[in-house]
Amino acid sequence: MWLSRDASLVSAITLLVVPTIMYGGWTLLGILTRGTVSPSPDVHLDDTQWALWRAGHAHAGVWTILSLLLQIFLDSARLSAAAKWIARICAPLAAVFLSAGFFGVSISASFRWLIYLGVLSMLTALLLTALGLMRGLRRDAQAPREVRAG
Repeated sequence: MWLSRDASLVSAITLLVVPTIMYGGWTLLGILTRGTVSPSPDVHLDDTQWALWRAGHAHAGVWTILSLLLQIFLDSARLSAAAKWIARICAPLAAVFLSAGFFGVSISASFRWLIYLGVLSMLTALLLTALGLMRGLRRDAQAPREVRAG
């Protein structure tokens, strides 16, 4: 499969961030096995905090995969270069913002704005990508078809 330079760049940077998601999994394993967030036995999560940590970690992984897929789709989207870059950047940032929001809300409700920012970022990336792909379909439908001589 061929990727554009832009898709390769954003995908490479995104993949370099994946170890942070892996660290989150390691942290969750510590919660499951030791009942604590850190090696310190003084830090414990209640049921709500535990659920928010799980949600943050799960969304980080799923939305990161979605952001990588969008990089491929954007190569085929019929959008301006600026609109493609907005979608390319919003998708992986959405994974960071949303998961950070879940982790932050487990400590203080004042971090919920990060969840909303993550949702808006992913919504922007998804809508731009979908619009660009649909514009490409319309262009393909209007293109003259080749007639083959039999």
